[in-house]
Amino acid sequence: MTSKATELLAKGAAELGVPLTELQLHKFRTLANELQKWNNKINLTAVTADEQIVVKHFLDSLTLRQVIGETGRLLDLGSGGGFPALPLKIVLAELEVVSVDAVAKKIMFQRHMGRLLALQGFTAIHERGERLVQDYSGHFDWVVSRAFADLASFVRLALPLLKEDGRIIAMKGSRGAEEAVAAEPGLLAMGIRVLQAKEFKLPLSGDARCLVVLGKQGMLGE
Repeated sequence: MTSKATELLAKGAAELGVPLTELQLHKFRTLANELQKWNNKINLTAVTADEQIVVKHFLDSLTLRQVIGETGRLLDLGSGGGFPALPLKIVLAELEVVSVDAVAKKIMFQRHMGRLLALQGFTAIHERGERLVQDYSGHFDWVVSRAFADLASFVRLALPLLKEDGRIIAMKGSRGAEEAVAAEPGLLAMGIRVLQAKEFKLPLSGDARCLVVLGKQGMLGE
């Protein structure tokens, strides 16, 4: 990753309220370089240029810092090449992160990065989301994903894995709030309500983003 891209990452992260240390910037550079190297051999992502990786993978992942805490247990469902799981673990050392994807080569990459970056409390699992219940029923404070187009499908997978006071967070684009309103009747039937639809612009690119935060009925919004 170039020095210019590193500067952009530091600037964008600061705009999100996530100031990065030199060690964290080094880890992000290593992650970008390894992602590009692996991507030359196996298809991990269509986003390969330095500045695109910074904005579309790193900063997009770090937007979750607005709605999650520094400690607890987080599950990333359908994490692909490790986003948002890996960037979150880099900046939140005390957060326990479990990353799940059904594509073996993507999990191999994530495990490689976990070892290379010495990420304690990071677990990458090659599995389908619906098979996690046996080991992780009611386990997580946050279940997050940017892989699901359909909110109801995401919630059906996430709900059995969520603590009673936990939250499900769907990472959406410009129509996220609309999607949340449209899905609400079906979500309420599952015992889930929309707590927040946080709309904002992604640093550097200005792309519209929305974090849809969901919880079990009876929880208060923010």
